[in-house]
Amino acid sequence: MNATVIGSQLGDEGKGGIVDVFAGDADIVVRYQGGANAGHTVEHDGETYELRLLPSGVVQGAVGVLGNGCVVDLSVLFAELDALRERGISPDVRIDARAHVVLPYHRALDSIEETARGETGDAVGTTGNGIGPAYEDKAGRRGVRAGELVAAGSLDGQLDALVSRKRRLVEAITDGDAVPVAVDGSDVTSSAADSTAPFDADAIAETLREWGERLDAENMVVDAGAFLTASHHDGKSIVFEGAQGTHIDVDHGTYPFVTSSNPTLGGAITGTGVDPSIVAGGHVIGVVKSYLSRVGNGPMPTELAERRADEVRDLVGAFGTVTGRPRRIGWLDLPMLRHATRVNGFTGLAITHVDTLAEFDELRLCTAYELDGERVETIPATRSAWERCEPIYESMATWSPQDWGAVVQAGYDAIPDAARTYLETIAEALDAPLVAVGVGPGREATVVLTNPLEDARSLDRGSGTRPIVPRDESAT
Repeated sequence: MNATVIGSQLGDEGKGGIVDVFAGDADIVVRYQGGANAGHTVEHDGETYELRLLPSGVVQGAVGVLGNGCVVDLSVLFAELDALRERGISPDVRIDARAHVVLPYHRALDSIEETARGETGDAVGTTGNGIGPAYEDKAGRRGVRAGELVAAGSLDGQLDALVSRKRRLVEAITDGDAVPVAVDGSDVTSSAADSTAPFDADAIAETLREWGERLDAENMVVDAGAFLTASHHDGKSIVFEGAQGTHIDVDHGTYPFVTSSNPTLGGAITGTGVDPSIVAGGHVIGVVKSYLSRVGNGPMPTELAERRADEVRDLVGAFGTVTGRPRRIGWLDLPMLRHATRVNGFTGLAITHVDTLAEFDELRLCTAYELDGERVETIPATRSAWERCEPIYESMATWSPQDWGAVVQAGYDAIPDAARTYLETIAEALDAPLVAVGVGPGREATVVLTNPLEDARSLDRGSGTRPIVPRDESAT
């Protein structure tokens, strides 16, 4: 059985940790979109790993695949691989030949364009990792794909034209000013992992040659769709891992405050090239953070006032994995989750960070919005309408801090009554069963009710109100 793990909110739900929970039973974990803007933290054997490109399951020995829907910064990827190897982990990682490569000028353009948007009040809050510009080049048929780096001569004559075009674009954005210069006198820097001058065609060509040699030497480039489909038919189990979250999907999110790809279920098909039935026939696990957080701009009706948000950030350590920026904080928003459930067809929910709510002195749940005098139970399609939404809240009972390790050992019934009421209210509202409850960082701090890679019976689609059953009962 296969499973797709998707963030149901605005990213930062704890997807990496949930993938890690189930990765021990997976043969392959595949990222199907996004790039180095998608930080996730995994704990394994007492060690913490902060990953940006590698699929979460690689620390447990699953084969990691980056699908064609990803944009891959190879300097970051190689740095992550080297860091893991220094810590005794040697992951088997493959990259689809059709995956686009983030080039040094993409990162420079990302920062320049975001600065320009900020001057007009339209800043999106990008991470500056070149993701948007790389996807723009993909759509504009100007991109460089991983397979071309290992094909001799495939880029001959292209880079001069590409870099010249980017220089003209920078001049247009900066009103004819020279290409920005960093404090060391070089062009705008690329990243900590790659110091290639972003508008020097010869330097970029040399970097691509080195990247191609390493990709070839390590036999990393594959036709991922064919590889994954063949693996499935050979009986291998696959976890499809989405980056970011449903509500920053370029089509289904809070446009224009979105990422440049599709974290939603459809992206798992288009972003890997597999037989669609391999995704559609598997389980779809929606990861729900028990409160709401966001890095970047955009509507957020349940956002807490800044003083209260500061208090919560101090309690839960709410800062971006990649950017380090303080996250915006809000109460859990059921209209958002209803939209995510419809778009993705969740067959199960993994609700995370439940332990952190034990520190709250009050707990509110947004059950609907009031929009222009009417009650609405899902999000509107436009930014302007969403910004007019006023949340309708239900007060929920809080619970005290627990020995969460003991709770995990004892199972779901050991979770405090008030917390179980909160969890089951969410599951009932979304008509999807709980499969896991996160009560701390790491696999050992997750209460697993049902493993979707092992047990299909309690997760069948179309069964109406699905039962919430502990793992030992579901196996009988």
